[in-house]
Amino acid sequence: MKTIKVGNLEVGNEKPFVLIAGLNVLEDDETIKDVIEECIRLTKKYDVPYIFKASYDKANRSSIDSYRGPGAEKGLKKLLELKKDYKVPLISDIHNPEEAELASNVLDIIQIPAFLSRQTDLIEAACATSLPINIKKGQFLAPSDMNNILNKCSHFQNENIMICERGTSFGYNNLVVDMLGMVELKNNSPVIFDVTHSLQKPGGLGDKADGRGSSVLDLARAGMSLGLAGLFLEVHPDPTKALCDGPCALPLQKLDQFLNKVKNLDDLIKEFK
Repeated sequence: MKTIKVGNLEVGNEKPFVLIAGLNVLEDDETIKDVIEECIRLTKKYDVPYIFKASYDKANRSSIDSYRGPGAEKGLKKLLELKKDYKVPLISDIHNPEEAELASNVLDIIQIPAFLSRQTDLIEAACATSLPINIKKGQFLAPSDMNNILNKCSHFQNENIMICERGTSFGYNNLVVDMLGMVELKNNSPVIFDVTHSLQKPGGLGDKADGRGSSVLDLARAGMSLGLAGLFLEVHPDPTKALCDGPCALPLQKLDQFLNKVKNLDDLIKEFK
């Protein structure tokens, strides 16, 4: 089975799962500090490989008034500071080809947002960095459609590709997760399960997304029972005050219990593979 190297970490469907966790978007310094330090503490406690995630710009928000983040220049500078201070790998998303080279000087993984997963120029620019790429499967795509995207990456000479499941559009303002679809995705790539975005109800609050954050553990256990490469999770000290996608986030104080349960499940599933 295919394994992707991210620094000293190995990411593969047969390997112990990697946790990609953090904030939806960079917020104030105190919130960032609380989140990254607790994530590091708990992943060390449970011996879970860890990658910090946070967007520096959210270019696809519902409303013109939605918080987008500090932007590429300031945001990447902050991420670089975190990388130096905490010695953790970083992942963030790019939204246009011009960002790819700039981001590659800071990030360990480049992420392609779901809405942009078929943008050939963006894929080409990301591949040119030679970094591993985490491509979020568009909410509008079938699992088999991702083969075309993987072929693009191969054409652009980057085979270090992870596919991220984040739910599929189901009517208006709703997403569902196709578990058999994730099994299909595993045939060609390490699969990362974005459990918090899969609980999103896009546009459910009119000018922003609603979500079902109370079901994070239930959905995570369902997905991780398939034997996946990693789990993508957004946490926040107070989701009601999060600047983006708070209704989907796991409260930071619940991360300890959450990781305990998910780690035990992953160990059990992969013991019998």
